[in-house]
Amino acid sequence: MKKLYNIAIIGGGPGGIASAVESLILGIKDVVLFEKGEGHSTTIRKFYKDNKRVDKDYKGQKIELNGHIYFCDGTKESTLDLFDKIIQENGVEAHFQTEVESVNKEGEYFVIHTTKNIMVKAKFIVISIGKMGQPNKPSYPIPNSIKNIVNFNANSCVDGENILIVGGGNSAVEYACVLSETNPVMLNYRKVEFSRINETNQENLTQCFKSGKITPKLGVDIESLEDENGKVKVNFMDSTSLVFDRVIYAIGGMAPVDFLRKCGVSLDSDGVPVTDEKHHSSVDGIYIAGDILYKNGGSIAAALNHGFDIVQEIKKRLN
Repeated sequence: MKKLYNIAIIGGGPGGIASAVESLILGIKDVVLFEKGEGHSTTIRKFYKDNKRVDKDYKGQKIELNGHIYFCDGTKESTLDLFDKIIQENGVEAHFQTEVESVNKEGEYFVIHTTKNIMVKAKFIVISIGKMGQPNKPSYPIPNSIKNIVNFNANSCVDGENILIVGGGNSAVEYACVLSETNPVMLNYRKVEFSRINETNQENLTQCFKSGKITPKLGVDIESLEDENGKVKVNFMDSTSLVFDRVIYAIGGMAPVDFLRKCGVSLDSDGVPVTDEKHHSSVDGIYIAGDILYKNGGSIAAALNHGFDIVQEIKKRLN
């Protein structure tokens, strides 16, 4: 991979595909697309039944396509075939099964970190992640009585709570380091070493371990959770058990709203990104495409237009 791209696209649905393809058609070089699923169009691939009808004018939304991608009514299979074809014909650099963990502005460039320990820089970012994204959850059940204190982000934490963070990626380490300023924190990871975190997080974590601000529980997985008088009893595979006020899982699959907030993008009261008419977010250089721009969902045709409009704007800025 190159170290610096003109555009980095996060999400391989219609909006992301359009952003990549339209960029290449308009002559923008050094464009990369990251998608955490096994292939493009994960929502269509996973949540549409075989032979399901796919309409251009979704729920009666009549949209005239502005770009170079010709999309019409079809089926799940014909829609996937269309996107397969245009990705291949236009030589899109796409990295599948690669989840972006963080996007940070450093000087004039954005720095992108992924779960595969890939780090690249880009001048512009297009976020086109679907609403279906959800945080990964453990395989063992979470008792209903403690679900309010078993979380998948740090939004509900209260100062002074005894907290267990579960995970080995950048999000888990960032939660642990920040919360350790106001809370007793233990960090549990099934492996002994953190191989997926960036250098800054590694330095912060090492310092927190040395100072005793974070207690490590490494090289062991969790077997089960129980309700212990309104707290969470965590049973580990090494036959030990500990009780916590709150448990936070950061084991991948960040929900769209959490990811957008982490990128610094402003959201309205419905969790919809705040953008201008060019789909430019509150963060200069970050654009948003696809159904996350709508409270109740958009359409494939609208997402394709988003990609075309965004790329035209970026091309002007690159020139």
